[in-house]
Amino acid sequence: MSDKIKGYLYLTAAMTTVGSTVIASKIIAAGVPPFTATALRFAMALPVFIAIMLLTGRRLPKLSRRDRLLVVLQAVAGSVGYTTLLIAGLSLTSAANAGIIIGTLPVVSGAIAILLLGERPRPGIYLALAIAASGVLAIVLQPGEGQSSVIGDVLIFGAVLCEGLFILVNKRLRTPVEPLALSTLVTAIGLAACVIPAAFETHLNSMQIQPALWAIAYYALVPTVAGFLFWYAGARRVSGAEASVFTAVAPVSAVFMAASVLGETISLNHVLGIGCVLAAVLGLGLSEIRLRKRPA
Repeated sequence: MSDKIKGYLYLTAAMTTVGSTVIASKIIAAGVPPFTATALRFAMALPVFIAIMLLTGRRLPKLSRRDRLLVVLQAVAGSVGYTTLLIAGLSLTSAANAGIIIGTLPVVSGAIAILLLGERPRPGIYLALAIAASGVLAIVLQPGEGQSSVIGDVLIFGAVLCEGLFILVNKRLRTPVEPLALSTLVTAIGLAACVIPAAFETHLNSMQIQPALWAIAYYALVPTVAGFLFWYAGARRVSGAEASVFTAVAPVSAVFMAASVLGETISLNHVLGIGCVLAAVLGLGLSEIRLRKRPA
């Protein structure tokens, strides 16, 4: 098996775990409130990241005051904001809806970079935005979508914006921080940021606490740690543009697991929605691959 094929398999596994976070978050939302769940997730993942740092001989970088503030912003917005909004949103909407909305992340990140960083638009970005927006509207405006579900969808999109901000802030770091060190720092800061809000939360459903705790453990160890290792094992073997195409696996796996694991009904609007999101993400990724292969 070629090194590139191995890279593709690693990336597929990584994005499948990302899709599974939607299912885990749906289970968590039924028994544990958002900040408590997020704090527990970080508390479980942090020792593993520290152990990997020690085993590989990696060290935390020395950062300037500006970069330290940016890393704190990444942790609070990208990690805490993303996870808490995802769990809060899934207490109101379906996992299928959430999976499709989360699939728009590559397109939303590109739009944020254009608006806030003034980056030059990649080929097809505006078309990709329009197609992705159509996919989201297909599920938000589907018949029978109640007010609470729409609010949940909005919270999920807020989670996507938080993750997009994480990516944006990472581009502003003056000192390069390797992914493992950054994940360790963000996890530690995120844990500290969640402790106080979590102390004021009330558990929602004592009957669902045990499944929620298992789901939190899964989220902490599989998507957070194993997903990280899979992604960077794959990313080392392929180009960045090729890796971006595999983000399309996340919404597909989320919708599939919403039906197979949670027993959710997948409507025609869901099919249309995921079709639009996949077309937007794959189109954007493939256009970047063609651009990079073009002779200078």
